[in-house]
Amino acid sequence: MAKSQPKCLRNLKSYNLKRFSMPRSIAREQDILSRPAPKRPPRLTSRRIGIHTSTAGGVQNGAERAYRLGCNTFQIFSSSPRRWAAYELSQVQCAEMKRLRAQYDLKPLVIHANYLVNLASSSETFLHQSMRAFRGEVERSLALGADYLVLHPGSFRGADREQGLLRTAAAIAASVDGLKLEQGGLTILIENTAGSEFSLGGSFEQVAEVLERLRGIVPVGACIDTCHTHVAGYDIVSAEGLHATLQQLDRTIGLNNVKVWHCNDAKSGRGSKLDRHQHIGKGTIGKETFRILLNDPRLAHAGFVAETPIDNPGDDRRNVAALKALVQP
Repeated sequence: MAKSQPKCLRNLKSYNLKRFSMPRSIAREQDILSRPAPKRPPRLTSRRIGIHTSTAGGVQNGAERAYRLGCNTFQIFSSSPRRWAAYELSQVQCAEMKRLRAQYDLKPLVIHANYLVNLASSSETFLHQSMRAFRGEVERSLALGADYLVLHPGSFRGADREQGLLRTAAAIAASVDGLKLEQGGLTILIENTAGSEFSLGGSFEQVAEVLERLRGIVPVGACIDTCHTHVAGYDIVSAEGLHATLQQLDRTIGLNNVKVWHCNDAKSGRGSKLDRHQHIGKGTIGKETFRILLNDPRLAHAGFVAETPIDNPGDDRRNVAALKALVQP
């Protein structure tokens, strides 16, 4: 007897497609939780600055690590980013996460979805698996009281780009059917990508198209990654280029809809399509771009989260400090 399809998959077929026409290793870093707790609160700035933190030992530990690294916002994975099997989150863990966030004034909490999820897949089997996994991401985000869930729009291999954009929007809507995102204060953020072959989101227009199709159905916004923007071909290094890029971003997505900036320098050059993150000010973007972004009043509402590598112990703290040092009084 054939297995019945999951509800989220059946929901996908009810949506009219025309309507929708970082690896970090705790073993490689000197865990800050192994050190004595700080005696005084960290120096903060007028901007919400943080980093992707490890949840080793329990998801709530991500909040404690963020605070000790000097953050007032942070990003985590709610489960393994490269495995389908999800972690079970206990009520105790979720309650402790909320308590620590309130105690340390850590906001927003950003969760990054599993890298395996591809809601644009032309493979029915893989699409079903991705939808189930994404629904789990939303459920865990709601349980943790997260503000944002960041999702890569996916790969359209086996179809064309427009079909991929339609499928992503429809699959998002179907996957979250029945879940109370707005009531839970959760917004799904579509992240721009490096623009490699078959990937969606390499242009602001593609991200804007997904957002437009979901507007009024699911709470949505955008996450803009500086490394992805740079290697996709946008000029964000020269002052004139960055000004023009922000104007284009405002025309397409709307700066007010960019809720999170992933602040990553780049190892590769502009237009290379190679997604290789580098430490702040040590790559092909340079510090000045981050200085301008952090001090632009139009972006003051956003969270600025680094996803920089940890090559040596303390790199996470240094990258947070580098961003904070760029904020003008």
